[in-house]
Amino acid sequence: MFKTLIGRSIFLAFVTGLAAWTLYDNGLKLGLDLQGGMHIALEVDDPEGNMSAEDKADAIDQVDRVLRTRIDEFGVEEPLIQQVGPERLIVELAGIDDEDRAKSIVQRNAYLEFKLVQPVTEIASAFPRIDRAIVAELGVDSIRALGRGVTTVEETTSSLEDLLTTAPAEPDSGAGATEEDQEGAEADDEGDEDEGTAPLNPFQVLLNQGDTEGAFLVAEADVATVDAYLAIDDVRRAVPRNLALHWGDEPVVLAAQTYRRLYVLDEDPFLTGEGLESAVAGRDPQTNQPEVQFKLTRAGGRSFGAATGANVGRLLAVVLDDEVMSAPIIQDRISRNGRIEMGGGGMAEAADLALVLRAGALPARINIVEERTVGPSLGQDSVDQGRVAGIVGIAFVIVIMLAYYRVAGALAILALGIYVLLVLGGLAGFEATLTLPGIAGLILSIGMAVDANVLIFERIREELGSGRPVHKAVGEGFRQALSAIVDANITTLITALILYQFGTGPVRGFAVTLSIGIIASFFSAIFVSRTFFIAYLKYRRAGSSLAI
Repeated sequence: MFKTLIGRSIFLAFVTGLAAWTLYDNGLKLGLDLQGGMHIALEVDDPEGNMSAEDKADAIDQVDRVLRTRIDEFGVEEPLIQQVGPERLIVELAGIDDEDRAKSIVQRNAYLEFKLVQPVTEIASAFPRIDRAIVAELGVDSIRALGRGVTTVEETTSSLEDLLTTAPAEPDSGAGATEEDQEGAEADDEGDEDEGTAPLNPFQVLLNQGDTEGAFLVAEADVATVDAYLAIDDVRRAVPRNLALHWGDEPVVLAAQTYRRLYVLDEDPFLTGEGLESAVAGRDPQTNQPEVQFKLTRAGGRSFGAATGANVGRLLAVVLDDEVMSAPIIQDRISRNGRIEMGGGGMAEAADLALVLRAGALPARINIVEERTVGPSLGQDSVDQGRVAGIVGIAFVIVIMLAYYRVAGALAILALGIYVLLVLGGLAGFEATLTLPGIAGLILSIGMAVDANVLIFERIREELGSGRPVHKAVGEGFRQALSAIVDANITTLITALILYQFGTGPVRGFAVTLSIGIIASFFSAIFVSRTFFIAYLKYRRAGSSLAI
């Protein structure tokens, strides 16, 4: 096939057409340094310092695998995820236009649990112990400084009706106070005098009767205070062992006040996300609200069915990363299929949650220790400068080749045009990302392609100088230059493969571009240039010389 001009032309047309179609269909992906994006450094969160170096290294390995799955499904093209040392992971996402969404997907633990909701009365008996633990830890003066530490239980658990009908208290305006206000103030003063002997209830005073069975309502402004109380060791020990307190994920607005639900749940889940088989985003067919529909494994379905069948009529809490996503009433026995309501979230949040659930939970909490955003202007500047440098370089090569080798130089330039198309098509076909180091590899391989043509042309000149006919001189020129071209390309290709094997990040990008460029350079010099020479010699006049 390659011995005839027609056969060579058909093969060359097929290869160049395939490269052009691949480049058009896949496009050329640009790296972080060319189009901008996000650079994030992650470390395992170990606030108490209990993890050994080996534990952190194992956790980073698992985080690496989970993040690759998540980011692949997220749709980021050619993400860079690499470990730097035993405890740090670098994630570079090129072309990201929604940074908050990307950070949420990267950082979310996605630890899913299913727990039963308990009545709030189950924990009421522990309140005196919890209050005493808080007072003992913080001291009476600190509690009084908060201004809400002295109240009876009956006063703290206000009813939902009170929340809906009681108007917020107006701040004391001083000069504008009425006689009733002054009488009220005097009564408060008398009450303040009683505070010296009244018991302190710093925890109970922040809890309001909830609108859902099994949950208190806590004013949004007091959420941080309750969190601080629950972080005290003695408070954690005062909570009954079989119970746990979890926040709801969405705020609740009642009577112009914003609250968060504090659920009373079983401490141990009856099923975790390990029993999850699949999760997809969808909409509730009745309310059209976004939700995540999940399917459990057979073993998970049996556990889920047994737990829900035995607790029909109770609330089931779907807990994600220690927050209650939803707490529906169990209407009937549920086997393998269920759903997670998104509350106020949209379809994008539902899709992200389904994505992280499918990818699995992170083995440990992670912190973003470094975050940089590379703006598109920097990448565009690099592209513009690279384009100018490329045009100047190519123009310089064209002028030299035409001036020095004339007709043979023009054939070589045509071959170089095919070479560039093959390299770009190869990058698109392998879905490689072009970065600044990759551009360096591309320019280096262009130089090698030109050098190969120079070797061939000099051999042809020597053959013509010894008196051989043009056809034989061209054939001998390609044959004698082949060994030198093969040696140069093979040694450089081996170097590129070593760089790819042991390099990381930009070094690998350079190695990939250089490898594709070397293979294209060899094909261009040996096959494409030879085909153009054969075509030129076939249609030239008999006995005419070759301008080289």
